[in-house]
Amino acid sequence: MALLALAGCAADPAPHEQMRLSEQALEQAKAVGATDEVAELKLAEDKLARARSNMASESYRDARLRAEQAELDARLAEARVLTLKSQEQLSLLQSRVNRLRKQLGEQQ
Repeated sequence: MALLALAGCAADPAPHEQMRLSEQALEQAKAVGATDEVAELKLAEDKLARARSNMASESYRDARLRAEQAELDARLAEARVLTLKSQEQLSLLQSRVNRLRKQLGEQQ
């Protein structure tokens, strides 16, 4: 039984690269303006914290899964923020176009 447990640990190496990718994804989401008000960012931070805890206890499989989930949540948070910013820019441009159309209509 103990050999099976040891074999299981050997099969799952420490996910250092995935942890790095997850941390980078969180940093990128924050760089574009994601805050704790973005639910996905909070989820990503929580999952990354659990991944770190799993790493400390050498539960590498769980650490990898949590880190992957954290990366995806962080990327979703980034996408939501960028989408919102794009929508705001589109709305601003539409209002400017409407204002120009109105001005052109008044000149004719």
